Amino acid sequence: MQNIDEIKKTLEENPAVMLYFSAPTCNVCHALKPKLLEALKSNFKEFQIISIDTSVDQEIAAYFSVFAIPTVLVFLGGKEFMRKSRHMSVDEVLREIKRPYEIMMR
Repeated sequence: MQNIDEIKKTLEENPAVMLYFSAPTCNVCHALKPKLLEALKSNFKEFQIISIDTSVDQEIAAYFSVFAIPTVLVFLGGKEFMRKSRHMSVDEVLREIKRPYEIMMR
């Protein structure tokens, strides 16, 4: 389990970070997470991925203004680049990340 300061430090120190917000009771979260994480690891080697259980870490969810699950926040260069909640596909997320990620990693 991480705290807000540790997450902020990760965001500052890594060029590409994904925060994945879910909860144990969310079936969509559990179906999406392994597919999304595998796709990220295969396509974007530099990504740091932090999973946040909103049933335990409500303070972190509130800090990042996350009120629905699953929610994915992607940070590139320390800045929030993308926010997706509820209905998303793995391909959609990868497509939106691909070009800016490749430009940043050159």
